[in-house]
Amino acid sequence: MSNKSTVAILKTSPETVLDDYVRLGELAGLKASLDPSATTILKDNISWHLLYPGANTTPWQLEGTILALKKSGFNDLVDVHNHTVVTIADLGDRYNKFGPVLKKYSIPVLFNFKEEDMKWVPYRPKAKLDALDKVYPEGIFLPDYFFGKNIVHLPTVKTHSYTVTTGALKNAFGGLLGVHRHYTHTWIHDTIVDLLAIQKEIHPGIFATMDGTTAGSGPGPRTLVPHRKDVILASADQVAIDAVAAKMMGFDPMLFCNNPGATERGLGMGDPRKIEIAGDTELAEQDWGFKVGVSLGTGMGMLLWRSPLKCLQKLCFRTPLVNIFIFASEYYHDRFWYPWKGKKVVENWLKESPWGRLFASYPGE
Repeated sequence: MSNKSTVAILKTSPETVLDDYVRLGELAGLKASLDPSATTILKDNISWHLLYPGANTTPWQLEGTILALKKSGFNDLVDVHNHTVVTIADLGDRYNKFGPVLKKYSIPVLFNFKEEDMKWVPYRPKAKLDALDKVYPEGIFLPDYFFGKNIVHLPTVKTHSYTVTTGALKNAFGGLLGVHRHYTHTWIHDTIVDLLAIQKEIHPGIFATMDGTTAGSGPGPRTLVPHRKDVILASADQVAIDAVAAKMMGFDPMLFCNNPGATERGLGMGDPRKIEIAGDTELAEQDWGFKVGVSLGTGMGMLLWRSPLKCLQKLCFRTPLVNIFIFASEYYHDRFWYPWKGKKVVENWLKESPWGRLFASYPGE
């Protein structure tokens, strides 16, 4: 038996994708990765509440992951949405057709920003942190509902201006940090590693499925260029699955601060040469040549997070002035970029891509 971290990859199609997710879970060791006595949180990924290919958890990813969990004996499932300053969870659920899938399998939905669902409580990590204790000197607060529960992350294969690629590791960002998580952007890589250390303390089991049926390149996650890739991935090692996805997109994961950082801290394996691939192994050798780039919104953010202008962060983001940036981002993406460009991309995907047609076949609310 190999001691290497394992990432499962499969080539898939709209006709076989649900069965493929079940097989993917088996290949990646889903059953052995989670505590059978604990509730399992499905942590979906809503990068944008509007429908946009490659940006959000797909309904077949959600359904396939549910089927894989149930086949492995995990029936106590709950889906958790998080809130951000620029995305609306209720709309994301509706526009991306999560609701009917969850209803079909009688899975309740909770919100980490609703007091009736969970409360934010102080937490003192056992691990030595690189960033979070400095960003939040008043204390780190986590949603109490997450403690003692398995978690399964459902990211997609895509790029991101702030982190180059974004996947399983960053999916914890929205679930475990509150609405002020943008305070961490200057130290985003260290933050992501800190969050993985915290996850390993509070969750008895961690797993991820990653949908690359339509993958996204460009200055995402809200201005992606979608590419049909027909792949799905899964792993219990959050660092490894992100590393393999990054390599497939055309990036060296060991150049990302979070991958070698997490590897050095023993939280996972970020070096693709030391990761065991299960399933369609040749897919891991692909190089899609994705590029990141910068959009108007992410470019402004980069100036304030990474340039000498970061001295203005407290003024811009920890005072009421932050509402100007929130409004500007929402207006640009939702009211300008989406109607002008994004909507055409979506319409073409729904018409021309078999994955778009599969999405259209899912019932809406």
